[in-house]
Amino acid sequence: MTGRPVLELLLGDIVRLRRTHPCGGTTWLVDRLGADIGLRCQTCSRHVLLERRALESRFAGFVERGDPAISAAARPAVARPGPTSAA
Repeated sequence: MTGRPVLELLLGDIVRLRRTHPCGGTTWLVDRLGADIGLRCQTCSRHVLLERRALESRFAGFVERGDPAISAAARPAVARPGPTSAA
């Protein structure tokens, strides 16, 4: 485990990576969060999945931040045990 903090990503973030895409695009839209991060090239609409660790090492900066409410709504609901009745 490294001492670096985890990169906080939101759905809808537009990020810049260290290298350009072969189409010449430099910005990517974050459209999937999890162990793998889904990115869509803003120039050619190509979709790729990167491991979170790979994205963090290639990350150059945020161009625009997404909406935290969308990311919160997309998270799976945590199942909480309800009240039990003693029969």
